[in-house]
This record gives sequence, C-alpha cells and structure tokens, in this order.
Amino acid sequence: MSSRTANFCIDAHDPIAQARWWDQVIDDFSITDDCIMTDDEAELIGPAGRCLEFLKVPEAKTVKNRMHICLRPVSTTVDAEVERILALGASLVDDRRGLDDGGWVVLADPEGNEFCVLDRTAEQMNILQA
Repeated sequence: MSSRTANFCIDAHDPIAQARWWDQVIDDFSITDDCIMTDDEAELIGPAGRCLEFLKVPEAKTVKNRMHICLRPVSTTVDAEVERILALGASLVDDRRGLDDGGWVVLADPEGNEFCVLDRTAEQMNILQA
C-alpha cells in the first residue's frame, strides 16, 4: 500500500491574504464555503478534496523554498499567464524560458514563496482538460 497527498501546506504571515491571492492565480484549487478561513489558517480546496493550506507562522521567509508549486497554463500562452500573475502582485525571480526542455519562469508570491510557470502549455503537452 502507498500514500496519497492530502494537503500542501505553506507557511504564511497572513494566511487569508495568501489564500485569496492564490485563489486568483490557480483554477483547480479554490475558496469554497467549506474552507477554513481564520487568522491562523486558510485553505483552498482542490481536486479529490486535497487542500492548499496557508498556516500562520511568526517568522518571515528567509531562504529559497525547498519545495515549490509548478503551474502549467491551460487556456492561454505562457507569456500571457506570466504577465497576468505579475499584475496580481507576483515578482519575477528568474526567467528560463526557451530551454530545450521548454524552460520555465520562477515567480514569487506576495510573501516571497517561489513557484514556477512552465514554458509549455497543457495543450502542447497533450494534457486533456478535465
């Protein structure tokens, strides 16, 4: 027997603000009436009941994430998706588009947590939309 993912937890200074920001960025996790939304914990509910949880911590982020989220645009170009997310308040960390494996763009959310936008769309990867 093996395990399945249940939650993905991210330390946050302001869990509710982080949950609301990420709710604008990704579409397969969202805030619902069933979500926990307190000063100490806020969540987005995603596929198969999995949650993206933001947990309040007293310290600020100081080093690079050891684990991060990678996003793949579904209904737009990579360039347009990066611009959209930057307009929501992300910051550009590193641009590695155009590499042989497709490349990626590293962005940071408003609290400095890094994440990637992959340089190949779901359509280019032949991933069917659910």
